[in-house]
Amino acid sequence: MTDEIVVVPGDGIGQEVVPAAREVLEAVGDFEFIEARAGDHVRESEGEALPEETFDLAASADATLFGAAGETAADVVIPLRRAVGSFVNVRPARAYPGVDALKPETDLVFLRENTEGVYGGHEHRLTEDVSTLTRVVTGSASRRLARFACEYAEEGDFEGFTVAHKANVMRETDGRFKEAVETVAEKRGVETEDALMDALAMHLCLHPEEYGVIVCPNLAGDVLSDLAAGLVGGLGLLPSANLGPDRGLFEPVHGTAPDIAGQGVANPSATILSAAMLLDSLGYTDEADAVNGAVEAVLAEGPRTPDLGGDASTDDVTAAVLSRLD
Repeated sequence: MTDEIVVVPGDGIGQEVVPAAREVLEAVGDFEFIEARAGDHVRESEGEALPEETFDLAASADATLFGAAGETAADVVIPLRRAVGSFVNVRPARAYPGVDALKPETDLVFLRENTEGVYGGHEHRLTEDVSTLTRVVTGSASRRLARFACEYAEEGDFEGFTVAHKANVMRETDGRFKEAVETVAEKRGVETEDALMDALAMHLCLHPEEYGVIVCPNLAGDVLSDLAAGLVGGLGLLPSANLGPDRGLFEPVHGTAPDIAGQGVANPSATILSAAMLLDSLGYTDEADAVNGAVEAVLAEGPRTPDLGGDASTDDVTAAVLSRLD
């Protein structure tokens, strides 16, 4: 049976990098692609950023490849993650040979809780002067993330993982998160160390080589993984996978990049690497390895887009990746 992949380019450079990644997927497998719409331009034309049809397609397909959304990001990305039942966001951040990285020794993976915390949507405007945000952390979601983290560490031959938190201040919420994750890891025999997330931000900038897998609450994972992008050469190199029990949503970490949208110079690497994570999730391990290897070769040898100091176009880079898959 042919795997179904929903393709949602979204806004800005998503319209350029997602088609590039689709070309790569077409080159390595026989998939059924279903085009779907979401983002700012959809809200302007249809009155809602995420049509029900797109949500339903993501909820039923084998995988979804997404680009980026602009002002409507919260109305698109978070519901799409819910559509696939995502409970963990996997964000690798590594320096590639040939790329001018601030910290070339960086090789990190952030495992971010993906259902609650401050991204749960519990915001209220009480008066003209007062707004509130309720942060929800449950032991069940934290333990589910911890089980995934243990399996990830075991399968990847990591010695263990770091638990990022701010339990010294947020004693009930991050305290619960930290305790739940560490309890599961102890029962599984997986080593952990904990780090205050603000101190961890500093240590990552100074000595990223001291860390491997980092398990984070929702907001901390978002912030720390973007920080790591600065260590390896920019957001154009960071893929991500939002994984649920049966399907996933795969997206580059970068946004719509309105300053270069439509110019044909967006770096497709992060989206193509996200497509490789999609392949791996569907069991196409050899194909995923081939795509990863092709991207690494292009990053090392060129051509490169302007964000990496080159003058190549999106199409040039895509063609170079495809040529290495032949």
